Amino acid sequence: MVIWQLPSTDAERPHGLKYRLVYIVAGKRRVGYDNEKGKGDHKHIDGSEIKYSFVSIDQLIADFLNDVRSLS
Repeated sequence: MVIWQLPSTDAERPHGLKYRLVYIVAGKRRVGYDNEKGKGDHKHIDGSEIKYSFVSIDQLIADFLNDVRSLS
């Protein structure tokens, strides 16, 4: 998990954060949450990309861990 506080907000990152959370098994990304420039907030679950609605850092981490647990 990596979360950066940006110096300013913009249309893609109104929360002022850049983040990357990833769960990898045997070299394959199973779960990933990020907000890459041009894509906004989204998550990856076993190869599918899904829009994600960012609420807070605490909720981001909780949602990520819930997705990881759901694969176990």
